[in-house]
Amino acid sequence: MLKYEWIYSQLLTQIQTGSLQAGAKLPSIRQLSQQFSCSKSTILASLKKLEDQHLIYSMLKSGYYVVDHQLPIQPKMKNYIDFATSSPNWHAFPYQDFQHCINKAIDTYQEDLFRYGTPKGLPSLIAEAKKLLTSYQLFTKEENIFITSGVQQSLSLLSIMPFPNGRSTILVEQPSYHLYMDYLKTYELPAMGIKRTTDGIDLDELENIFSKHDIKFFYTMPRLHNPLGTSYSKKEKDSIRKLAYKYNVYIVEDDYLADFEQNTKIDPLFTEDTQDRVIYLKSFSKIMFPGLRIGLAVLPNVLINTFQQYKNTTDIDSSMISQAALELYLKSGMFERYQKKVSEAYASRANQLQQSIATHLAEYQSSKEICMHSHIILPRQVNTSKIIDHLAQQNILLDPIKRNYLDAFYRERIIKLNVSNIDESKIDVGIREIALALHNTSNYF
Repeated sequence: MLKYEWIYSQLLTQIQTGSLQAGAKLPSIRQLSQQFSCSKSTILASLKKLEDQHLIYSMLKSGYYVVDHQLPIQPKMKNYIDFATSSPNWHAFPYQDFQHCINKAIDTYQEDLFRYGTPKGLPSLIAEAKKLLTSYQLFTKEENIFITSGVQQSLSLLSIMPFPNGRSTILVEQPSYHLYMDYLKTYELPAMGIKRTTDGIDLDELENIFSKHDIKFFYTMPRLHNPLGTSYSKKEKDSIRKLAYKYNVYIVEDDYLADFEQNTKIDPLFTEDTQDRVIYLKSFSKIMFPGLRIGLAVLPNVLINTFQQYKNTTDIDSSMISQAALELYLKSGMFERYQKKVSEAYASRANQLQQSIATHLAEYQSSKEICMHSHIILPRQVNTSKIIDHLAQQNILLDPIKRNYLDAFYRERIIKLNVSNIDESKIDVGIREIALALHNTSNYF
């Protein structure tokens, strides 16, 4: 081992064991060279290696300081099977690749980090986003694309801003995205629901609602719906668009799982929108990580100025570092390679989920699509709360359906099943335990 590497390992040990904690000043270069009986250049080589790993930083005419003494968090063995968590498995994400992008972004955009960002988002990221959207068969202009702080911000702005149709009521599928349901209930916005099942929605009921109520927009997840795991057919999407045109209703399309679509022939509602009625939302929280807080909104021309005005009062811009890092991640081809890898991994889990449902829960109505999440419909005599509590005692975690509904809407007895955070080998074990619990008569009314 070279001398500078040995000195590096000695200092690294002191940092990792906490002898040198975060914020601590290292001995001077002269002191270290005396301590280790070597030249100053050897010490500088050791310090550079620590600095390159972001373990220490230097201050001009002051010296070197420790950034953080904590060791990276190691994956823990889980003694439970988690069907409740919808966040992606963080251990699968290539953090080193993205860290390169963050470091490069800081170097590239040093000056920009000391300014407020651009209101629509980093222009170079918007250019890369436009290219990415074409891979989903979504063609638009850069001026129609906004970078937002996650899809949640887009939904918030769209919900409170005025629309050209002058209406105020928001129509949502039931069940639907739980955080948006929470938002509508918290701010007491005018909203109503339309039932969605494994068979889709009743298009006659949709037309009746469009024609008789002042519907501002219809919020929908046409592809791999959360929490049902179902998708609309092309015929259904065509019908929904036609009804929106007929009754002057806008459609907010939340395509949060576009990256996991296995069928390349499936297009978003936006693709064939000929009358600028579809607003397209894209999230990176599932394919990347929720903490990135970057989303895309593609708006019709008529909504751009109003959306911009309302966004300016919410935040000046989304995180510049996150935007710049994501731009480099997309431009470098890292995202495309990671997308393919993680999509294949989740598809494998989704296939296992469907096989296990077919084997152990075949008597219950469920989604048949290959998706990270699915559901089963329970008979009315099943006590769902008791089932969830019973399974929790056996370390099988399930998320109640209540938050996916508006308060006034009838809630189906649904068990949600999400495999985003479960080892593939444990999926069948968990589904089998759910089946056993459902066959236990003590869990019935």
